[in-house]
Amino acid sequence: MSEVISQRELRNDSGRIMRGLEEGRTFVITRRSEPVGELRPLRRRRFVDAAMLSEVFAGSPEIDAARFRADVDQVLDQDVEPRG
Repeated sequence: MSEVISQRELRNDSGRIMRGLEEGRTFVITRRSEPVGELRPLRRRRFVDAAMLSEVFAGSPEIDAARFRADVDQVLDQDVEPRG
């Protein structure tokens, strides 16, 4: 749930609000008790090192491409004809 804060709180308590954003909290900003905007954290991109990923999946079983395609075709309609 969003925390409602006034324009004055945003100006005077920006440090606390920034820490809240870093923690994933969302804020609704009001002016004269009317909501005027929302502050919410951005999604951060998280990259995984390719070497580490290879190490994690090193013991995984190999994927049979033909069997995988058959499984997908069984579940999804991938016909090239227009649906219409």
